[in-house]
Amino acid sequence: MATRWGFAGAGQITHDFITALATLPKSEHRLFAVAAQDLSRAEKFAKLHEVEKAYGSYKELSQDKDIDVVYVGTIQTTHFDVVKLVLNAGKNVLCEKPMALNLKQTTELIALAKSKGLFLMEAVWSRCFPIYEEIKKEIDSGCIGEVKQIICSFGFRMPHIQRLCKKEMGGGTILDLGVYTLQLPTFIFNGEKPESVKALGYLNEDGVDLSMSATLKFKGDRMATILTSGLVNLPNEAFIVGTEGTIKIPNFWCPTRAELPNRVIEITLPTGKHEFNFPNSGGLSFEAAEVRSCLLKGLKESPKISHADSLLLAELEDELRKQIGVVYDAD
Repeated sequence: MATRWGFAGAGQITHDFITALATLPKSEHRLFAVAAQDLSRAEKFAKLHEVEKAYGSYKELSQDKDIDVVYVGTIQTTHFDVVKLVLNAGKNVLCEKPMALNLKQTTELIALAKSKGLFLMEAVWSRCFPIYEEIKKEIDSGCIGEVKQIICSFGFRMPHIQRLCKKEMGGGTILDLGVYTLQLPTFIFNGEKPESVKALGYLNEDGVDLSMSATLKFKGDRMATILTSGLVNLPNEAFIVGTEGTIKIPNFWCPTRAELPNRVIEITLPTGKHEFNFPNSGGLSFEAAEVRSCLLKGLKESPKISHADSLLLAELEDELRKQIGVVYDAD
């Protein structure tokens, strides 16, 4: 039986997610219902993507008894309330990153999902790319020796994008881009919490960070250096440096290529019916497939991005914001 998807939000990221989802077999994934805060917008979106139903509120969507899982693609300041609404209605959830604005909210949502016996996953899609699994196998085989340093940068010149610049929209590079730079070292180091974090950044007039640089120190002489920016185009690649070699990952947050000491790994992404808004969005199909796989197995969290992973990411994001001075009303 196909997994029946509901979609909360009809913006650019939901467009990309549905476009990628539609590349998977219809026998496995069904585009069942979409909701927006304006019914006409939801109807227009549904018509474009051939979604079966359209709703004018997230509450109506959450109450549709035939939906198996809801993808939450609303703006990040609303994630907490929308996910809470959907979980309380008894629906499984895949929520865009960040799952919430801080560790307190993330902890509450995970506790609620557990109390309801429901599946909840933060959409850190990077972890679902086959390149990540291949890289981990190579590292575990000792191809670059012992990993001692990870370096990754993620930034684009977009100083006037409201979701990045406005505090009331959960702005700042830490939540928008930093989650990706944080998830890579925590992935390579098997969910280990760093011993210490040191961060610096520049804030705009609204009090959110438009650039951030941080160093994470792990036990055993291991370090990670991460950079984010909304002011300049950074290299947007990662290096995993071991005692016997280096792995380079272009577009590390959605990689189709990894350069190892002795070979290159490459994958091909599916092409959607509609044009994507963001780079390599065809890879969102890997994330959707992971959700279905977990649901079929009766899992309540994904082993690729577990609840513990989401809690650690939220804790580290909180620490970075604290050191730089970014404070949200939700804090």
